[in-house]
Amino acid sequence: MNAHMPAHPGQPAQGPQPLPGVDAIIAVGSGKGGVGKTTLAVNLAVAMAKMGHKVGLLDADVYGPNVPLMLGVSGQPKMVGENRIEPLQAFGLKVISVGFLNPGDKPIIWRGPMLHQIVKQFLSMVEWGHLDYMIVDLPPGTGDIALSLVQNVPLTGAVVVSTPSDVSLQDARKAIEMFRQMKVDLIGVVENMSYFVCPHCDHEIDIFSRGGAENMVGMDMGHDHIADRQPSPGADCGPEHDPFMIAAAGVDHRDRIISDDEPDIGDFVIIGR
Repeated sequence: MNAHMPAHPGQPAQGPQPLPGVDAIIAVGSGKGGVGKTTLAVNLAVAMAKMGHKVGLLDADVYGPNVPLMLGVSGQPKMVGENRIEPLQAFGLKVISVGFLNPGDKPIIWRGPMLHQIVKQFLSMVEWGHLDYMIVDLPPGTGDIALSLVQNVPLTGAVVVSTPSDVSLQDARKAIEMFRQMKVDLIGVVENMSYFVCPHCDHEIDIFSRGGAENMVGMDMGHDHIADRQPSPGADCGPEHDPFMIAAAGVDHRDRIISDDEPDIGDFVIIGR
């Protein structure tokens, strides 16, 4: 009997199943909120699209769906075909978010089963078409959403975002360990807000310390550190700003994310000033 066949005819396949038409799925997570995770996910997706890849952005941060604000896009997704959802489009991306379905300041207060269902619907009921990459912006922490994602689809890898502070790094270790336990390859760790460049003298100021993520992944955990990034004005985008990768298209001095283990992913991703 084929090991990939259901045990009995008519039974659904068990375990995560590839998403038809999607070549690679990359999760962007963090142990703590407020470290620039969504900013990184949005700009990562835009960077890939600018390189000519077909990219989808799934905003799975149900409690804080900020992707619509950062892309400056709003609207209600249309239903097409047989109960299929048509994603919105912005900057060459196909985008879906709870923020489109629940705009404004009304909070979403859901338990585990409802969270699992929305993840499943965003994966299987959205008309993604063919994608080279799907970027998934996870909520901070190690909760139900990440588990539901891994249970539904096989992930190509994960990126963890942290700041250099000890408090953030402590929680980033938990996020890294979560992916490890769920057998998801860690592409690397991005140290965000690594330094601030004075606009008057170009002096680099380490507001939140510096190099903590590099030390953590290199010495303590044996993974790759793939970028340092300074805070950038307008990096969080919004309706009056383009995503940073669009706004900085003509800037010469930029930092690169480079992952030795995943050259096809990290080689072309550019963030920074």
